[in-house]
Amino acid sequence: MKTYVAQTALGLALGALTTQAADGLDRTVLPIQFPKQPALQEIYAKDVKAIPPRQEVKAPAGAPNVVVILIDDLGFGATETFGGPLKTPTLEKLAKGGLRYNSFHTTALCSPTRVALKSGRNHHTGNMGFITELATGLPGATGEVPNRVAPVAEMLRLNGYSTAAFGKWHETAVWETSVSGSFDRWPTRQGFDKFYGFIGGEANQWAPYLHDGVAQVEIPNDPNYILNTDMANQAVAWLKFQKAMTPDKPLFIYYAPGAVHAPHHVPQDWIAKWQGKFDGGWDQMRQETLARQLKMGIVPPGTKLAPKPAAIKDWDKLSADEKRLFTRQAEVFAAFLEHTDYEIGRVVDALHDIGQLDNTLVFYIAGDNGTSAEGGMNGMFNEMTYFNGVTEKLEDMVKLMDKWGGPETYPHMAAGWAVALDTPFQWTKQVASDFGGTRVGMVAHWPKGIKAKNEIRPQFSHVIDIAPTILEAAGLPEPKIVNGTRQIPMEGKSLVYTFANANAKERHTTQYFEIAGNRAIYHEGWFARTIHKAAWEAKPRRAIDDDSAWELYDTRADFSLANDLATANPKKLKQLQAVFLKEAAKYQVLPIDDRVFERLNGVAVGRPDLMGDRKSITVADGMSGMMESTFINVKNKSKTITADIIVPEKGAHGIILAQAGRFGGWALYAKDGVPAYDYNFLGLKSTTIAGSQPLTAGKHTLRFDFAYDGGGAGKGGLGTLFVDGTKVSEGRIENTQGGMFSADETTDVGIDLGTPVVEAIGAEAKSRFTGRIPKVTVEVK
Repeated sequence: MKTYVAQTALGLALGALTTQAADGLDRTVLPIQFPKQPALQEIYAKDVKAIPPRQEVKAPAGAPNVVVILIDDLGFGATETFGGPLKTPTLEKLAKGGLRYNSFHTTALCSPTRVALKSGRNHHTGNMGFITELATGLPGATGEVPNRVAPVAEMLRLNGYSTAAFGKWHETAVWETSVSGSFDRWPTRQGFDKFYGFIGGEANQWAPYLHDGVAQVEIPNDPNYILNTDMANQAVAWLKFQKAMTPDKPLFIYYAPGAVHAPHHVPQDWIAKWQGKFDGGWDQMRQETLARQLKMGIVPPGTKLAPKPAAIKDWDKLSADEKRLFTRQAEVFAAFLEHTDYEIGRVVDALHDIGQLDNTLVFYIAGDNGTSAEGGMNGMFNEMTYFNGVTEKLEDMVKLMDKWGGPETYPHMAAGWAVALDTPFQWTKQVASDFGGTRVGMVAHWPKGIKAKNEIRPQFSHVIDIAPTILEAAGLPEPKIVNGTRQIPMEGKSLVYTFANANAKERHTTQYFEIAGNRAIYHEGWFARTIHKAAWEAKPRRAIDDDSAWELYDTRADFSLANDLATANPKKLKQLQAVFLKEAAKYQVLPIDDRVFERLNGVAVGRPDLMGDRKSITVADGMSGMMESTFINVKNKSKTITADIIVPEKGAHGIILAQAGRFGGWALYAKDGVPAYDYNFLGLKSTTIAGSQPLTAGKHTLRFDFAYDGGGAGKGGLGTLFVDGTKVSEGRIENTQGGMFSADETTDVGIDLGTPVVEAIGAEAKSRFTGRIPKVTVEVK
């Protein structure tokens, strides 16, 4: 039976390759260069006896459709498919019809994993050493994916595939996200014919900022709207349309929900199903998950729980309020994942309904890194507090528990749950030197090419292995030149060799890991690492050049990294440290950079700023969707906003200029004719400085001056509002946001996209200014 399966899988690949050879095309140079057609000798078309065959790029015969599903911020021990407590019926169904990989790895962080996944190269090779928002000028971390690292989507597109991406992107250099581009690193120039999703790192599920291609999407005025459902609708419509038009043309879909990255948003009826399910707490969850993993064979016999981080409190020592709040957070997270998996199921079902699932290679990757512990010890009602150094009080969050997960929240959960959902490992997202940060569940499903059902594959594997696997399954060679640029060879290893043989010898034998100083090396079963900083720690544990805290593990006997052998085998540790440095040099990891929040200041770390040294920007009607990284920085400094407006006879109402939204931001606006300025401090406190008289019809100039107190970041200042040169109001703004306003909301003229800065004005169409705005100038001092 095994011989037959191996021959069948191999035959599919070889059959495709034979087709490629038979068509006489060189697919190692893309676009494919067709041979020159001989000139016709006939003078008149009427005399041509036979029309020359049309030159057309087609995928190899029998090449499968490919669907790559990537969940955000989900650890190894989360899903039921890998022994966890959370329901994922779509993942479970695919696993029962395919393969579970229990030694599959990511980079430990969003942008790096995504670039590595789609390119087949390590994240530093793709210049994505950290997230795009915190790129630096150092090699390997510039945030600019180079042309010599072409994504597999482009390779497939140029070989005759239809391609589409839905959901989270997070691979475009932040200074390239405005209307001015460059658009070379947007999805539609990174191999995708179709893109529907968000460019940044996270999205409000209730009010996302989306693009269709490069065009902004207007969110429907529907109280039941939620992004997860919208994404699935878009994907189902596209794949059915594509197959209706060209049923023999294979498709490639990259489906990357914003879930389950914060904010954790999900309809209340989904949350209700989980009520009381986590009352036992995170310590009990770890024990129960490991027991299931052992029973299912997800982890080897004898696997122990790695020690829980000292910062995570024992559940039985928590107060009643802590338990109430934390269990609610877990219920929302579980519902968020279940809802996401349900919507993914609709996409998979659509492939089945049109008869395409059997020849579709599906990779369902349950996490782009481990579960996120960025919620800190207590979680957050508003995740933006984390980026502004503000600690939310437990007693305040308890009062808001019933709203958790709804449109009025932007929540994250306590770190204890992240550790539990990364069972049996110790650490979490960001910690590239622990499998809790890097190892996630992965399922491969392809009925026509994988005959094994409900089997486990233990070979070490990594996201960089997915792209070469796709090429081999499609019968395509890895191209040497793409769009005129000679390529860096793929650094991953195809996993096709594992499809038919659970005991196949491991081919990916060496792999470095590094994110912000957390670094490790896997080599021939051994794993050496140093824990430099946990997600909840404000500063690194030691100097970056201090190598005194390296640990050593034999993963063949210690699945969970529970038994440190550094003291017992210093020679092996030294050997692996040398391997790490060799790999780090080879793949552009050096110099190692452990800065995190320092990178928010782009100028200090060498990151380009679209505004450069400019002290002002002038905008007008119709200019909206300006992400924070592309607008002039008004944080921690004095500013003046001067707006020329034209008030209609019916009066002035609506937004003149707004930045961000409900969870932090500011706005100059008119309400029922009266001009005003609001500063919304993290959704915790809103300060209004308003005039007393309505504006008359006609031209007016509004000016708002903010005199910053100075003395550091996030301080207050005095705000003064003027109408046509006359002061009409003045007031103190005691607190400002010194780190960032929003990860997903924008600056808008004449409207407030997403969520409202000013609740009384609203957002989207409701907030549109009734008059005209010929000019608004923002000047910083």
